[in-house]
Order: sequence, then structure tokens, then C-alpha cells
Amino acid sequence: MANFSKQREAILGVLNGTKTHPDAAWVYSETRKLIPNISLGTVYRNLAKLQESGEIVSLGVYGGVERFDADVKEHLHFYCKNCQKILDISDKQILPIKKISKLLDAEIDGVTCVFEGKCNDCVNSSKSN
Repeated sequence: MANFSKQREAILGVLNGTKTHPDAAWVYSETRKLIPNISLGTVYRNLAKLQESGEIVSLGVYGGVERFDADVKEHLHFYCKNCQKILDISDKQILPIKKISKLLDAEIDGVTCVFEGKCNDCVNSSKSN
């Protein structure tokens, strides 16, 4: 990790410890449990540095807030418009990068894709109501 800092290490640890694709406010809240005097500004600055270094990715704005992921391996996401949960999709069958590269006669070095709809929990809860 470039330019080691206790704060950055703690923030990265918090992100690595969740699969929930949190926003900065959640990261701040969790990091404060480790470093009580950390500021929200420090969290934002370190999230930006972690993105620049490729250690985390921003998924963009969902539910009005920017969401983050420490899993930088190639994978897709599903966003539930109802509960605002973001789920990982890592099945290689739906990531035909080599096929698309050949079709476009181009070299693809990354994929950003988010499917949207209702998650299974929300679908089932609306059926029971």
C-alpha cells in the first residue's frame, strides 16, 4: 500500500471486512470504532486515495450515495431498487470478456455493469403482503 497510514489501513480493513458495498458514512461509522477521533473528511480523502491506488473501487451513486467495494476482482453487481442492497455477481458465464474482445477487435481491460431490480428478499416480502 503506497503512503502507509494508520487511517488508510483501518479504512481498507473495514471495507475488506464487509460484502455490503457501503457508503462513506458507513465506512466512517465503522472506522470510528477502531479510531475514535478520525474525521469524515479523513475517511473521504483516504477512500479517494484507495481508489487511485486501485485497492478499492467506487460503484457509483446508488440510493443517493456513492458506494464502495474492496473486491477489485472482475465481477458484476445487482442493485435492489427496493432495499438498496448491492449484491456481487461473479459467475464467469456472464462475463464473456474474450468473446466481446474478439467481436469488437479490441482489448478490454475492465468491466462496469450493474443489473437493477428487486432482490429475492424484497420479491418474497411483497408476495407475503
